[in-house]
Amino acid sequence: MERILDNQHSVLITGGAGFLGSRLCKKYIDQGSQVICLDNLSTGRLGNISPLLNHPRFSFLKHDVTQPVQIPKQVSLIYNMACPASPPKYQANPIHTMKTNVQGALNLLDLALEHDARILQASTSEIYGDPDISPQRESYHGNVNTVGPRSCYDEGKRAAETIFHDYRDFHGADIRIARIFNAYGPGMDPKDGRVVSNFITQALQNKPITVYGDGSQTRSFCFLEDMVEGLMALMHCDADPGDPVNIGNPDEFTVAELAGLVLAQTGSKSDLSFRALPQDDPRRRRPDISVAQSTLGWSPKVSLRQGLDTTIPYFKAEIACARKPIAHPAHAINLAPQMVQ
Repeated sequence: MERILDNQHSVLITGGAGFLGSRLCKKYIDQGSQVICLDNLSTGRLGNISPLLNHPRFSFLKHDVTQPVQIPKQVSLIYNMACPASPPKYQANPIHTMKTNVQGALNLLDLALEHDARILQASTSEIYGDPDISPQRESYHGNVNTVGPRSCYDEGKRAAETIFHDYRDFHGADIRIARIFNAYGPGMDPKDGRVVSNFITQALQNKPITVYGDGSQTRSFCFLEDMVEGLMALMHCDADPGDPVNIGNPDEFTVAELAGLVLAQTGSKSDLSFRALPQDDPRRRRPDISVAQSTLGWSPKVSLRQGLDTTIPYFKAEIACARKPIAHPAHAINLAPQMVQ
């Protein structure tokens, strides 16, 4: 690894109170690193990082990446995980979603240059749109709609990739770009709005499972631990991949097959409720991960059935027990008043 971490250096994780970001925070704390978690808590949850709030090497900063970011201590690695990832969440405020992707990328790249830090952009399989080819390889340019209900997220992530690419070429920024394919697992918000959380919470409550379209559209689901290991492998790889890298599980399932697995593994009596397919909903989603395998030596290990065995009990506990409010930690970093969101 080119960047050796010790107690004199810090890892900044934006969106660090989110599903993936909070797991990254814990991983780096467990490895002995200093961690700064930055989140505006629009979709991130303090409950995700509650076990870390009093840790001496962990700091929480409430801030919105659309505003300039200032970190008083030296930062070696930056993960840009800041942006809602589920359609109901990012469509709630599409202009802010676009700003988060574009202005957030600019602000964090400037910070990376200031600190001479390596920075990883959490991009998405959504940049492929409704693909004409399967599996999707990194060289595929996608089939996207610039003016649809998903465009604020799809096009925002595409623009962020462009910004990262140009900062590397024009300013020498040390970048990594990960295209994330449908991560799931413990830590997801039960009200997240994505298909795995929807299906499990509906099944556990014996409510009708909402299937959009006829359920023949496919997804490739990557378990939390596999995804985080892939992101870290990309961040720490000695060789610069140069271009974006798909991180996901190539096992492909129809939405109807996912519903069947959830019903079987929960023992639910739920029926399927079919509704109209949303505009621009992708018909197929399956990553070609040959670059990740050859460059990073990474492949996912957890099957969907195994991942659901771990994820379902988490959602069951979440439904049974409402979370209590968690106070901000006394050692949180505070920005200037005009910058606090």
